[in-house]
Amino acid sequence: MKPKILTTLASYSRDQFFGDLIAGVTVGLVAVPLSLAIAIASGATPEQGLVTAIVGGALVSLLGGSRVQIGGPTGAFIVVVYGVIAAHGIDGLIVATLMAGLILVVAGVLRAGSLVAHVPEAVINGFTLGIAVIIATSQIADLFGLAVADMPAEFTGKIAALWAARDTLQIDALGIGVVTGALIVALRRWLPPKVPGLILAVAAGSALAALPGVEVETIAARFGALPDHLPTPAMPDISWALVREVFPSALVIAFLAGVESLLSAVVADRMIGGHHRPRAELAAQGVANIGSALMGGLPVTGAIARTATNVKAGGRTPVAGLWHAVTVLALMLFAAPLAGRMALPAMAALLVITAWNMAEPDKWRGYLSAPVRDRVLIFLTMALTVLVDLTVAIGVGVALGFALSRVAAGRAPRDWTPRDR
Repeated sequence: MKPKILTTLASYSRDQFFGDLIAGVTVGLVAVPLSLAIAIASGATPEQGLVTAIVGGALVSLLGGSRVQIGGPTGAFIVVVYGVIAAHGIDGLIVATLMAGLILVVAGVLRAGSLVAHVPEAVINGFTLGIAVIIATSQIADLFGLAVADMPAEFTGKIAALWAARDTLQIDALGIGVVTGALIVALRRWLPPKVPGLILAVAAGSALAALPGVEVETIAARFGALPDHLPTPAMPDISWALVREVFPSALVIAFLAGVESLLSAVVADRMIGGHHRPRAELAAQGVANIGSALMGGLPVTGAIARTATNVKAGGRTPVAGLWHAVTVLALMLFAAPLAGRMALPAMAALLVITAWNMAEPDKWRGYLSAPVRDRVLIFLTMALTVLVDLTVAIGVGVALGFALSRVAAGRAPRDWTPRDR
């Protein structure tokens, strides 16, 4: 349960300080447009994304069990957050996030991190694909500048509404989205990791939106000016009825936060040759979710892409994560008007590329050639995520995966062991 920051600071050096500083500022600049875009796509306000990155990011780095983990809002939560806000409002989301935080703290104390290893990889791949589809679909209206008066929550209704609004397409919006997306891909290949190409691409797209004669909606135009200060901590109105209603969503938030943070920590370990502490990491994610909720923020988890950016930029201790949170806070305090000028088509392009990266297209061929059991789990979980509900998808996927594994074990030779897989 001992936080990694206590271990790393015992032998902290000047070179490590400057490496962490550069990496933290870099990943902080990357986190700003991502946090804003994820909050908007989730049906929340933009400032909630920034608050989540600041508060959640700082607590994960202070208390976590990974040397380089970067905490904050991620695309994996968009689906469940959008559903909770639509059904129960912001108070419902805050209560669900608080409950998820408590679940994660208990999971860390009880060493429940090992349970994640029993979730079939095919199920994780399936709901990740489904989430990617939903994220990309949710950005079509802003990317194409479509005028949709009332966007349905369900996937099929959303597709029908988008098709009905096809005649309202704005060439300016689509052009800015395409340019921004192309710049994100190109700058990621051309620039070194220490240069925040992501925010440069979004800034370039937003600059095009500011040209005379271009009519494209910005963050400030839709949501109003961004605040230049952190909110005051507050408890939501909690009732037993609300607790019962959002409890399934709290379980999903805790599950996603636990899975994504531990997967991110494993990826980071491979990149730096380290070893994370699962109990400390889960407990830190729980405290970070509680802290974010009390500040009116969104669910928190370890962000794989931002963690990888941190490592590539030179971050080697949790201090880099603290600098990341300080950077986002400084931009909120002193550059909120500039952030409000970000063009929504540019943000949409950012999230479409995020969804593409989440889907991991390099693995698709492997999915098609996988055993029948894995293919069933992948495509069933994906379909349920898109067409029904993420909670149902995870429940059915895990239950079916367990049942299929028991059947396979029953058919195995008597001397068969799990290593033979």
